[in-house]
Amino acid sequence: MGKKYFEDMEGFAMGKENLKLLVIGFVIIVIGFMLMTGGKTSDPKIFNPEIFSFRRITLAPMVVLFGFMFEIYAIMKKTKSEK
Repeated sequence: MGKKYFEDMEGFAMGKENLKLLVIGFVIIVIGFMLMTGGKTSDPKIFNPEIFSFRRITLAPMVVLFGFMFEIYAIMKKTKSEK
């Protein structure tokens, strides 16, 4: 899957730029889910208030939401026809 694979994409619904944007959006979503991890305790009887941190409750869902919005943009973006 080298350059030749991506150069001959006339039959595909999306172009090379769209695919790059989709990969970027996917990485943003994965980063958002990674930000949600943590806050675990080894003893289930002990409450860890760290699970309600700003990073897990506010920042991570916003990053994931931005990633999904970016994915929608990547799908809807029209590329110039190169003929």
